Amino acid sequence: MLRSRSRALLVKTLALRLPLNHTLVQSFPQISSLSNSLRLQLGIHKGFKRIVTSELGKSSSVMADRVENLKLLTAVNDHHGGVVVELKAPMDAAAFVQSLRASIAYWRQQGKKGVWIKLPIELANLVQPTVEEGFWYHHAEPSYLMLVYWIPATPHTLPVNASHRVGVGGFVVNSKKEVLVVQEKTGMLQGSGIWKFPTGVVDQGEDIFAGAMREVKEETGIDTEFVEVLAFRQSHMSFFEKSDLFFVCMLRPLSFDIQKQESEIEAAQWMPIEEYAAQPLVQKLDLLKYIVDVGLSKLEKDYAGFAPFCVNSAFSNDQDYLYLNIRDLKQSSRSGIVSNNH
Repeated sequence: MLRSRSRALLVKTLALRLPLNHTLVQSFPQISSLSNSLRLQLGIHKGFKRIVTSELGKSSSVMADRVENLKLLTAVNDHHGGVVVELKAPMDAAAFVQSLRASIAYWRQQGKKGVWIKLPIELANLVQPTVEEGFWYHHAEPSYLMLVYWIPATPHTLPVNASHRVGVGGFVVNSKKEVLVVQEKTGMLQGSGIWKFPTGVVDQGEDIFAGAMREVKEETGIDTEFVEVLAFRQSHMSFFEKSDLFFVCMLRPLSFDIQKQESEIEAAQWMPIEEYAAQPLVQKLDLLKYIVDVGLSKLEKDYAGFAPFCVNSAFSNDQDYLYLNIRDLKQSSRSGIVSNNH
């Protein structure tokens, strides 16, 4: 009895001191004889067991005969104490679950927190077993699904999926004080006869000013130069469960001949701003009335919007832009911080 207790104590001591390896013991007598409570203390459950070295009287070569190699999932550390797994090669679901369980045990011992698994669409067969292991959906893209898991027994601090969609509208005015307007072929205003400013959604990785110029070009064929962000709006989109950020951008036309190129646009034209503002829908909605007011104020030089300035960023090697009121900044004592303009 004393020898048995001593052996169990030695096993426990070694198991707590030894790091979890990529190789897990399938079975051997010393561990098989342990009580269930001690197995749980050692983290020996769900069919996985720790390696015990030759200090138990077994040489490494003999022990290897009783060891089943379970390859851990390849992962890279993120910046917040978690890991990211990007699966690429096909895997059998049963083998994947074994590797996933072993990996989570390993990451738990390392003190990792969040686990991100990126499943390409070709490995959709692994979605169900991953969810059954406690993962949940985070977001989906055309080519992959991202699932997440929180290891600690605490409320998770994983960031939610992208919470906003970014839209832009082009307030394009020519020297005749005419605004560029379009009628929609599809959407809420289809067939209503209402004229609106060219609008759209910023593409992934696209800057606000670039998105505004692109949308105007796609819908009307007019080339423009970005001037300023005049205002922006935030609203809730219940269908997409996101918030909508919409930036009203003033653009200066570089060409004037309209060449409608967008299949969603029924018609496009230049219209006196007073005629646009007189439309019943514009008169009804405060949002549209304020856009007209701020646009006119800008034309009269009374209103300063936000212009993009290149800035260095810790988050990306690409160009980043800070939108600010350059007119008032230049009048302040801190104007020296501005070094370049778009």
